[in-house]
Parts: sequence; structure tokens; C-alpha cells
Amino acid sequence: MDNLDKISTTALSKLRSMSSKELFMQLENSGWIVRLDNMWELTQSGREQGGEVKHSDKFGMYIVWPAQMKIEGVDSVVVAYNQSTLLSASNIAELVALTARQVNMLLSELGWMSRHRKGWTLTPQGEALGGVQKENYKTGIPYVLWPAGFMHNRAFERSVKAFKGDLGQALGLNDVADQNTLIFRQKHPANFRTADGHYVRSKAEMLIDNWLYMAGIAHAYERALPIDEDHYSTFYLPVGNAYIEYWGSGNTAENEERMQEKLNMYEKYNFNFSKLDESDVLSLDSIMPRLLHKHGIEVY
Repeated sequence: MDNLDKISTTALSKLRSMSSKELFMQLENSGWIVRLDNMWELTQSGREQGGEVKHSDKFGMYIVWPAQMKIEGVDSVVVAYNQSTLLSASNIAELVALTARQVNMLLSELGWMSRHRKGWTLTPQGEALGGVQKENYKTGIPYVLWPAGFMHNRAFERSVKAFKGDLGQALGLNDVADQNTLIFRQKHPANFRTADGHYVRSKAEMLIDNWLYMAGIAHAYERALPIDEDHYSTFYLPVGNAYIEYWGSGNTAENEERMQEKLNMYEKYNFNFSKLDESDVLSLDSIMPRLLHKHGIEVY
């Protein structure tokens, strides 16, 4: 089709007797455009539908479409996403009442994507959840789209609640820990206060936490693994998307079984993790730099 037969998105919305905002939503929900840096970008799917990028001295870059273009399955604004719809960070932000930047921060903290230059790239865990790697065809900046069904992912819902200050999440009322974990917590209360204010369950964990803090490495203690099963890491390092498990001595058979089950979870989901035991705590200055280097974290 000749470019002269194509019209701008705004003109197309007038032709369809709808607002331009409604049409932009339809096109985004169809995966034909994506919002990046407050601008609409044409995707490969959009180009396959006849969309093209034009430039004018007056309006700058804009997208044109065939005047008779049909958006399959869309008669009006799509409000409810079906499970196969791919969502951008902006789409997700609207659904959870956050900003796109905050959504990207959450997804990165969960270990499902990582920062790459000015964009984002999928991790193996994000790909396993159905994330789709995309790239801005003009700038080459990578970004990620997510299936709508991902919105009901338990780990994501939990992180959104925590980020927004949900009291139930903050007080642990939403936790559904298994019986063995509850027994372990009762026997080993978190009474040891670390240099950065965490409360941990043993002197060894306190020393590990203090080492990480003094090395300037952001870390979380007893962070829930981003999976459906209820397991908690000893330490999580967002910068390397890495987990550290402290496996102390004197554990009962039940605790050994619990720990082994947790380690199986790390392997099952292909998480980056390392294990420390009691003897390692005596030589953290020599062990930790090598351990962290394995996860792409440099300590100077």
C-alpha cells in the first residue's frame, strides 16, 4: 500500500469516531505500539499490520496506518486483557497503580530482568515466566513485554503489596509458611541486631550481614523466593540477582531436610545461589570476594 493511503493515529481515531487515547490503547493492547520514554514506538507486529514511522518538521516522528486497518477482536477499548496479551511496563503500571519506572524496579528486584545500558533484558527466570524480549528498532534499546497472566503471579503480587506499604504484608500476615519453617522460627528467633539494623537468627548470620553492609552491598534478609512455593533465602543480593544460604551446624534431621528442599528449589528454578557453612564465617574476607565474583559482583 502506498504511503499516501496511510493516515496518522489521530486521524484514524477521528475516522472511527473515537478518541485518540482510546485508539492508542487498542493499538498498545494489540502489541502494535509500545510506550517508551513518553513516546509511542512502532513494534515489529505493528509494521506487519502496515504501520510506518513518518517524520515532519512540524510534528517530528509519528506513526501512520492504513485507513481501513482492522484491529482483530477489538470493537472498542480493551479493558480486560486476555491471558495471551503482552503488556508493557506502562500497561502493568496502570493496573497496579504504580509508575512504569517503579514496575521496572520491582521486576528487576525480583530477578526477572536486568538493566542493560538504557534498557532491560530478560533473565532466564523472566523468560520462564513468559517474558518476551523486544528491541526498539530505531535506538536498539532493549525492553521486555509480559503476558497478562503474569499479573496474577504470587511473587509479583507480594512485591507490589510490599512496595506500596501494605500493612498485612509488612506485618507478615500474608505469609503462609509451612510447619517446619514455623517451628524453625520459633526455635531460632531473630534476636541478633546487625550493623545496618536487620534482626537475624544467629551470630554467624549477623557477621555475614555486617560483612555485606561494610562492603557496600545492598542485601535483603529472609527474602521470599519469587516462586509459588513458600521458601525464604537467608540473604538476597539484588545487584547480582544472587542468593546466599547460611547452613549452620547442629541442625536437626528436620532442618536438614528443610534446607535440602530449599536448595532443590534453587536448582529447579535456575537461581544463582551459593552456600556458606560455619567454617566459612571464620574467613569471610577471603571467601566472600571469590563467592561474589562468581555472581558478577566485584568487591574492592
